[in-house]
Amino acid sequence: MTDVTATGPTAPHLTAPDIAGPDISSPDQPRPDLPDADLNAPGLRDRAVAAARGTTPFDLLLTGGRLVDVATGEIRAADIGITGPLVASVHAPGTRNDAAEVVALDGAIVTPGLIDTHMHVESSMVTPRRYAETVVPQGTTTVCWDPHEVGNVAGLDGVRWAIDAARDLPLRLLALAPSCVPSAPGLEIAGAEVNGPEMAQMLGWPDIHGVAEVMDMRGVLDRSERMRDIVGAGLTSGKLVCGHARGLSGADLQAFAAAGIGSDHEITDGDDLLAKLRAGLTIELRGSHDHVLPGAVATLNGLPRFPSTVTICTDDVFPDDLVDRGGMADVLRRLVGYGLDPVAAVQAATLNAAHRLGREDLGRVAPGRRADIAVFADLEGFACRLTVASGRVVARGGRIATPVGTDAGTAFADTMRLAPVGGEAFTLASDAAAVTLNTVKRPRFTEWSTLAARVEDGVVILPEGALMMAVLHRHGRGGGIGLGVLEGWGDWTGAIATTVSHDSHNLTVFGRDPADMAAAANALIGCGGGMAVARGGRVTALLPLPVCGLLSDAPAPQVAQTLRDLRRAAAEVAPWQPPVMTFKSLVGASLACNPGPHVTDLGIADGLTGEVRPPIVAA
Repeated sequence: MTDVTATGPTAPHLTAPDIAGPDISSPDQPRPDLPDADLNAPGLRDRAVAAARGTTPFDLLLTGGRLVDVATGEIRAADIGITGPLVASVHAPGTRNDAAEVVALDGAIVTPGLIDTHMHVESSMVTPRRYAETVVPQGTTTVCWDPHEVGNVAGLDGVRWAIDAARDLPLRLLALAPSCVPSAPGLEIAGAEVNGPEMAQMLGWPDIHGVAEVMDMRGVLDRSERMRDIVGAGLTSGKLVCGHARGLSGADLQAFAAAGIGSDHEITDGDDLLAKLRAGLTIELRGSHDHVLPGAVATLNGLPRFPSTVTICTDDVFPDDLVDRGGMADVLRRLVGYGLDPVAAVQAATLNAAHRLGREDLGRVAPGRRADIAVFADLEGFACRLTVASGRVVARGGRIATPVGTDAGTAFADTMRLAPVGGEAFTLASDAAAVTLNTVKRPRFTEWSTLAARVEDGVVILPEGALMMAVLHRHGRGGGIGLGVLEGWGDWTGAIATTVSHDSHNLTVFGRDPADMAAAANALIGCGGGMAVARGGRVTALLPLPVCGLLSDAPAPQVAQTLRDLRRAAAEVAPWQPPVMTFKSLVGASLACNPGPHVTDLGIADGLTGEVRPPIVAA
């Protein structure tokens, strides 16, 4: 980072209520539960006007930077004066030097703080404070968090914990109300249920900013009472209603949008992107599916102008990727590398995102707006040098510069409500001499298929190349063990178990050898959840995630290293074949709301048709 010099008197800083608590002392101040309450305090505006006119110094002055003006599309030299949490002035370089603190940027790129429009903290496998420690130094200042992972495990209490854990951080976490707990009612059993009354209750909380991704597409299209109530509560609240439109096209896509859902991140290719833009949806273009991005960029570059309804999100990023490559900054880096204009990419990640969230205080570096600012070395690598949030320097040189508080690391540490299991739990029994198996063919884009199998001593012998998948209900709500046979997953030599298993997050185990599967499963039952690999009847790698079976309060680099070790052990067991057959395929293999067969604790379920089939074809 460049040299920092301080001149002039030190002025007090006001802090944002959604970052570090309200600084509201006068009865004529705006309500502290509103997002711009701190910005509209009359005394602050008085100081900002005076600072802009030069009659009082700035609190913070950024000099010598090149501003990406997302309103005009320019990249221009400018200095930025900040008063409390406000940008007071964006003015010609070198015309002011009166400030309590001056930071020389030496030609670095200045953008608004990055806004992630759809993500799950839980995918990082660390608690919110550890997540903030990691992404704030990367230039991210706001994220729109769908906590439906903790919601599926712990219900409304889990959502309340998410809100509380997001307070007093240098990262603005805008929590949404999980709409799909479970994601596919009748096809799986989660740790809780959210219906219309629960959704209305959550939407009444001031810290809830809308309805999180509506994943029960079948329920929306069939106008189920549950989804009518949930979406209707969101529309009545006037808050965001976010979507998950995986595989929808034609009349179904039009109907999904007509239901009142406003966004989608489940983009599969350039044609899908264009169809959803034309359907009026705001796109949350996600970086977690890199193979989709080149086609998406080609489509965007072929349009007459860059759409104002394209935003950027991370969705799901594992801790090793988050630490090694980054979150939003990494998505921008890849999009630009695939040929997207860098100013358009920044616009999508800032101004467009702010408009989508209804946050007029965010998304611009301009007088009167919130001073959320990222400083990058350039618009190619997006290496972040400095992050400012609500007027405070919160990260320098890739490191957090402000305390991130404490978490209750033992919260929801008792969510593995099942006893240890033996190998027999992972076998199929039959009295016949041979059977026909219902199978889930290939990862991610699944299809129904069948395989013939022989039976020995009452136990079905898996055909060569087939894999057993078991989903064990772990929430103590009456579920059992769902078994399914996977086809096209390669030849495995061990087992992998995970409680990070979208979206009900039951205990999911993959393997061929029942002893390996039992070893991996019991390791997680014993440690409170996480991920485990077993081979030769013993555990070879273990990642404990004791908070809801999803999160750790250890520092992100530590969790990232443990996951790297586990990935290496998993690669010795499973023959990965990117981009479809990957380690990440494990966590979505039970995502029953998506079209095609997926194994859940109730059997092999199809989110498109709503049917549940047994693993053995009925005679």
